[in-house]
Amino acid sequence: MEYLMGFMRKRPGIASEITRHSLMRPVISVVLSVALSACAVAPGMRMSAPATLPGGSGASNGPASEAQVPITDIDINLIQQIRDTDTHANEDAVRQLFARAEPYTLGVSDVLQVTVWDHPELAAALGAQPQTSSRPYDPGQGFVIDTAGNIQLPYAGSVHVAGLRIDEAQRAIHAALSTMYVKPQVTVRVASYRAKQVYVDGELRMPGAIPINDSPMTLYEAITRAGGFSSSADQSRMVVVRNGVSYPLSLPHMLERGQNPANVLLRDGDLLRVASRDDYGVFVMGEVNKPVTAIPMKTGKLTLSEAMSQAGSLNNATADAAQLYVIRGVAGNTPQVYHLDAHSPVAMVLANQFELHPKDVVYVDGNGLVRFSRVLNLLLPAINAGLTAAILTK
Repeated sequence: MEYLMGFMRKRPGIASEITRHSLMRPVISVVLSVALSACAVAPGMRMSAPATLPGGSGASNGPASEAQVPITDIDINLIQQIRDTDTHANEDAVRQLFARAEPYTLGVSDVLQVTVWDHPELAAALGAQPQTSSRPYDPGQGFVIDTAGNIQLPYAGSVHVAGLRIDEAQRAIHAALSTMYVKPQVTVRVASYRAKQVYVDGELRMPGAIPINDSPMTLYEAITRAGGFSSSADQSRMVVVRNGVSYPLSLPHMLERGQNPANVLLRDGDLLRVASRDDYGVFVMGEVNKPVTAIPMKTGKLTLSEAMSQAGSLNNATADAAQLYVIRGVAGNTPQVYHLDAHSPVAMVLANQFELHPKDVVYVDGNGLVRFSRVLNLLLPAINAGLTAAILTK
């Protein structure tokens, strides 16, 4: 001790350094305490299941519990339950659109071509021959059914044909011409179908109005005559609007259940709309290689594994595979959160079967080391500032 005191008397600078470090020690202790305590509140979105009451309920009393959302682990039973719910919802809408095709009945604005053999003088009543450059929606050559449902025949006068089948209209016209001609040979055909039509909209190659003709206007017929689906069409999200009521349809689901889409019969005035896949994306964020809005397949399906694949999979350096979450129903009143521990190989099987819904949020949390590193990055400026202030003070 005497030797040390003598050494300090000979070197007075050493004493001041020791004193200064002794004064800085409390500052360093306080900064480290704050850093370590901040590890428990590291920034991020880590989720935890709500506390369970003794009675088995997953919620507790108080304002804090009202904001909690239950977290459900993804397993085979959950996947089957969600799949059954989605299937039954579509079956009810499909059944209401099933109908048998009936013969076409004439209506207002239809154009009839009436041919009376051996009487060429009646051909002039059909009108001039159409031009080769005529537009598709121009009426054909013939007799137009007026708003009263009649056509005007030379010599025979007015004949009511609206609401009749083609064979019935032919008999009615034959009876009218028989008053003027002896045993006339009459042929009647529809030159232009304009009385009834359906409307197609959305992701089809040729959207617009499609006239209903003598071929039944089934779901397949409407899609085919509209040029088929476009490249961005979502075949699982089609809607038929009839009399102000919307009926959702899913073509892949119908085929899976053995239901023939040709049994879906469209009626006059129906609207068929095919949605775009871009409108039903899933948001993938967190510790993934490429945060992205995952787009469903053409069939409308998008599993959890497919969404992760579009996001470039997990970030091996920062992701915690045990903390993979699917947040559903954020905009509704009953949000749900599903959790998957992706450490196990079995989890990949579950992820490949768990189908996502539009606007779902897939979130991957970071691991503990990354969270701690981010806390230190936030605190280092404060630590440096504290040390600098202590040195300048002394």
